[in-house]
Amino acid sequence: MTITTLDWIVIIGYFTAMLLLGFYFSTKNKNTEDYMLGGRNMSSWKVGLSLFATMFSAVSYLSMPGEMIKYGPMIWSSLFALPFIYLVVAYYFIPYIMRIKITSAYELLETKLDIRNRIVAASYFLIMRIVWMAVIIFMVSEKVIVPIMGWPEEKSLLVSIIIGVVTVIYTSFGGFKSVVLSDVVQTAILFFGSIIAIIIIVNKLEGVSNIVPTEWPEQWAEWKFFDPHARLSFLTVVLTTFGWYVCTAGSDQMAIQRYLATANVKTARRMYLNSIVSNALVTILLAVLGFALFAYFKLNPDLLTNGKTVLDDTDALFPTFIVIGLPAGFSGLVLAGLLAASMSSLSSGINSSAMSIINDFILRFRKKAITEKDQMKMAKYISLGIGLVIVLLSLVVGNIQGNLLEITYKTINLLVAPLFVPFFMAMFVKRAKPTATFIGTLSSGVAAVLISFSKEFFGESISFLWIIPGSFIVGVVISFVLSYKKE
Repeated sequence: MTITTLDWIVIIGYFTAMLLLGFYFSTKNKNTEDYMLGGRNMSSWKVGLSLFATMFSAVSYLSMPGEMIKYGPMIWSSLFALPFIYLVVAYYFIPYIMRIKITSAYELLETKLDIRNRIVAASYFLIMRIVWMAVIIFMVSEKVIVPIMGWPEEKSLLVSIIIGVVTVIYTSFGGFKSVVLSDVVQTAILFFGSIIAIIIIVNKLEGVSNIVPTEWPEQWAEWKFFDPHARLSFLTVVLTTFGWYVCTAGSDQMAIQRYLATANVKTARRMYLNSIVSNALVTILLAVLGFALFAYFKLNPDLLTNGKTVLDDTDALFPTFIVIGLPAGFSGLVLAGLLAASMSSLSSGINSSAMSIINDFILRFRKKAITEKDQMKMAKYISLGIGLVIVLLSLVVGNIQGNLLEITYKTINLLVAPLFVPFFMAMFVKRAKPTATFIGTLSSGVAAVLISFSKEFFGESISFLWIIPGSFIVGVVISFVLSYKKE
């Protein structure tokens, strides 16, 4: 499988555009508030698409069709949680957070609790997002670029370095404004790429009816409303989706940074609605794409390499189709979209992580004041350091067992609920005590590890979808009990 010269022109053009974008916005940032928050006056639709694109990384873009092919449409259950998520985030979290003048999300915890809770939460965030970025680089280099190009596995390191370097350059130079605009472009490409792929497959199979299975495929999991031991069940998917979105919206610097980048609560609510709607539409599109890819390769097994079957590596079917099924130029555009998806998530992660390191650690403990100019220079150096760390870490991510969705939950989502525990206590529990919350937050992290790797610890596997609700319950219960315990 190879891509054409026209495809290469599109891909190189995209890389060049991202670099130019970073250099352009480097002249527009007058102070650290411009650099980190876009001047706190950005439009709702741009920031909304940015939030969607940031959280909906290339991992999600590739794993969803593969998940549908291998395990069935249970993934659509997540859509039932979205209206409830919006109500909680838009009408409680956003007004609560925006009435406090903060730059880092974790400043709130020191105000409501103490410095220990701020530091442990900021540490959880940094660990979670650095691992998240490493998974993204691993997935794009080893699961997409290297196999499509037919390169040896050793080339994945070079691919990782190129992606990391380009992303760090335009992020460190352009700041938050360049991150948001690149996210908008990426979102357009994600939608366009999914729709084009579906249309082409439907056309090749001569009708929509030919992509829908006539009977329940043997490999698809049996539909269950609730089963704690099943890999997926309706209720666990809904609860996990609700938990992930609420936890992320209420505690993740990348989400809170986007509320703070808007002018007021009303704009922030519109921004979050744009993000939720975009997520729902792409989830539906990618699930339909999964149906289409399954039907296409089932009828054309000879197109798979090395004697593989449709089910051997479902995560690789979409990248394979991009090269063999799309016209010249379109392959390059969709590949650029995958690169854009990863680079956009990386740029947001690097920007938010650098922001947290500066505000929660350096400025918080430094006795001497630092000028605006020095802070911006510091952010660029820290961004470079983060880029180096995530490229190196991406080399060991491949040792984790499971498909892309499982790897995501076992690594990226490990600390989602533990990070939210201190925020929940600070916002919802009036008598929350700092020490009790600190212990509960640490306990939640331990619980997440035990659930994620339950088979290794206990010999019996618990569904990875229980990582978020299980660890959250442990953390809140311990924090609550210790807070109300009589001295």
